[in-house]
Amino acid sequence: MLDKMRYENVIYQNPFLALRVWQIDSPAKPDFINQALQKSDQKIKHQFTWHYHPEIEFLLIQNGAQLAFYKDDELLLEPGDIVLFGSSEPHMTIQAKDNLSQIVLQIQLNQYWDSSTVNLMHHFTEVIRPLSSLNYIFQQNENVRKNAAELIRSIYAEMNQAQLGYELAVSAMVKNLLLLLLRNDVRKELNYDHNQLIGRLQPALAYIDENLASKLSVNIAAQAVNMSYTYFIKTFKKAIGMSFTDYIAFKRIKKSEQQLLTSDASIAEIADSVGLSNIGHFYDRFRKYNDCSPKQFRERYLKSEGALQ
Repeated sequence: MLDKMRYENVIYQNPFLALRVWQIDSPAKPDFINQALQKSDQKIKHQFTWHYHPEIEFLLIQNGAQLAFYKDDELLLEPGDIVLFGSSEPHMTIQAKDNLSQIVLQIQLNQYWDSSTVNLMHHFTEVIRPLSSLNYIFQQNENVRKNAAELIRSIYAEMNQAQLGYELAVSAMVKNLLLLLLRNDVRKELNYDHNQLIGRLQPALAYIDENLASKLSVNIAAQAVNMSYTYFIKTFKKAIGMSFTDYIAFKRIKKSEQQLLTSDASIAEIADSVGLSNIGHFYDRFRKYNDCSPKQFRERYLKSEGALQ
């Protein structure tokens, strides 16, 4: 039986700040990890549990080293390095050296948008790309990495000291973290062509998310945002960067990915549960987005056939 991915329920230290931050110190790696790493054991990831949560997560290494895994990426993190995991994105970490010290910061971003910043929310909605697509910034820009590390350490200190006004300090520093990413995203991963339009389309996007297992109607989606059929189709393509039909297929495959990792259901059952009952069509769509079959995708995560770098 396949190991199931774990959903992590994040308990906020302050519910109004909607975040959790803590330091983890791990003096020594367990013997079986040492042996696996020394032998370049390809099965090492199978002994750990992938997990996910709706909060985004920053991981800052202070000492030692850590292996981080998400999607098809594997990173070796050393002192000063940072990795970002997106909302509900499957990820996993493995201690790579003794005397590991790290700060973990998990944030529910929805809490941090107010009337003065809500127009920027669309940059971080992860409609098409998870925020982990921004990890290139930390890898390529030393100044951003250092500034982000200082902000994460300061958030940790403020939350632990809880001095008068710490809520203001933490809220401001979270927004500064987001600002660092937004202003240094030279690849424009956060910049959809028409972010303002995405906000207007939110009722239609919610309709898609809530009805993926059913037959979806362009007319109903258009009515949800008070647009004509023709204007909605054009607006949707302009805002999202793909057609209404292609976006539905994309979302169905993304939902199937999570089901492949969190359940023992058959591939046919999963295909049907996301509204793609034609198994051949499901396989074609899945390969389009993942360059592998659903079975290979499941094994890649849960049986870890790739070697550690």
